[in-house]
Amino acid sequence: MSLEYTESGYLFITPKDDCSAVVDAMLTENYSEEFCMAISFDPGFITRLMEAGFLVMSAVIENENDEAFYLVLPKLHLVRSALFFKNLHVKKSIRRFLSRYELRADSDFERIIDRCLEKHGEDWLTPPLVDCIRRIRNGEGRILPEIHNFDSHSSKNLLLPMPYVYPASFGLYRDNKLVAGEFGIVYGNVYTSYSGYYDEDNAGTVQLILTTRYLQEHGFSFFDLGMPMEYKNDLGAVDISPEQFVRLFRNIDQVLYNV
Repeated sequence: MSLEYTESGYLFITPKDDCSAVVDAMLTENYSEEFCMAISFDPGFITRLMEAGFLVMSAVIENENDEAFYLVLPKLHLVRSALFFKNLHVKKSIRRFLSRYELRADSDFERIIDRCLEKHGEDWLTPPLVDCIRRIRNGEGRILPEIHNFDSHSSKNLLLPMPYVYPASFGLYRDNKLVAGEFGIVYGNVYTSYSGYYDEDNAGTVQLILTTRYLQEHGFSFFDLGMPMEYKNDLGAVDISPEQFVRLFRNIDQVLYNV
């Protein structure tokens, strides 16, 4: 396919593009940037970007009249952090904390996303992107595939692999008080982390450990952690190439639909 670029050399993606084909072209042409650009916050378009393997971010720029203009920044990491369940490493110093907390899947989504914004600001989680994520969670832009015998939500607070993009959250509680959490995107049998926070020492690490165990126990294939960071490597995450990530990410069709 023909790719369109901005004057600064970034790939520009529009709602009329086949987002998966864009990813294929990026890999074939060895696109050297992590970010692409787009301007549409339509839930259907953002959903298709997520289905293609982009971690969707955003940014704001101001014109000479101080008017804000928001950009979509689809990101295909040049190096991606992936935590495969067999590699999970729990330090002895943290093991004694695990039993103090309870992890709840897909709980307090709105509160968790608000706390992430309070902790980290709106640098990339801009208002139109957050609004779009909330709309996608409520079903906007969703096209349900024709599959059978697929139970996505069989009971409250149960998060399973999905045949469509679904924004979800994980909350960590101590004595029924929310002390850490994160939100991300489920698509197929992959969960991609977007942002998280913690209010107590060690709670963030405990939340990641318990989330990893939850994903393993409920049919997910790996924990997509996005940008590599030292604390992720300490948990056993490894760095993979975009080609490796796309191959792993696209295996969802085989796993879910038995193709």
